[in-house]
Amino acid sequence: MKAKIATAALAAALGALAIAQLPATRAADHIDSPAPKADPPADITDVFTWMSSDARQMFLAMGIGRDVASDFRFSDSVQYVFHTNSKAAYSPTGGTAYDIICELDVSGDLRCWAGTDYFVGGDPNGIQSDDGRFRAYAGINNDSFFFNLKGFQETAKIVGSVAPSLSFDPAGCPKIDAATSAFLVNQLKTQAGGAPAKDDFLHFNLGMIVVAVDKSLVTRGGPIVGVWGSTHRKS
Repeated sequence: MKAKIATAALAAALGALAIAQLPATRAADHIDSPAPKADPPADITDVFTWMSSDARQMFLAMGIGRDVASDFRFSDSVQYVFHTNSKAAYSPTGGTAYDIICELDVSGDLRCWAGTDYFVGGDPNGIQSDDGRFRAYAGINNDSFFFNLKGFQETAKIVGSVAPSLSFDPAGCPKIDAATSAFLVNQLKTQAGGAPAKDDFLHFNLGMIVVAVDKSLVTRGGPIVGVWGSTHRKS
């Protein structure tokens, strides 16, 4: 099984979008360990979540593989799962779970279900449930993750060169002054030598599964919604 935490928890107030004033959490692993790399159809690169402009729908997107070939196919033996958990207030426990499961059969038809809702189809432009509360799409798309790889590598090189001289606080974070911190942040924003940042994933392709779901289905436990994704090999 492969799992990935999505961007920060989403808050959807009734009738309008209300994002709590908390910092976002971002993560990606496009250059993975050997086992996931050897199984591209089950390897998650990113999970993205966002709300529609009218706050009536939540969109969930899962990137699969890394720079996949044009003939990439999703595996018919893998389940792609969006896990959601809603609650009335921010809390590390509790909440109401609502999972959306998608898979593709040997012909390439996509089928998804969540609770008693189920829909299936072979339209390459996407499929929709009879009641219109779900829409889903699976196909090959450009990688949406902007990554200044050269800037990251240069920053890692700089940090590595001074690592032996650093001291750390009780939480394990290195103690650096404001000027050093600003320098490293700027290096992450540029390439080596200060050249403008470049999206090194611009022409990478991913297998992408995207679901649009009615907000009422994922906020049954309250307006605070957490999202994460996982893939599972079917036995």
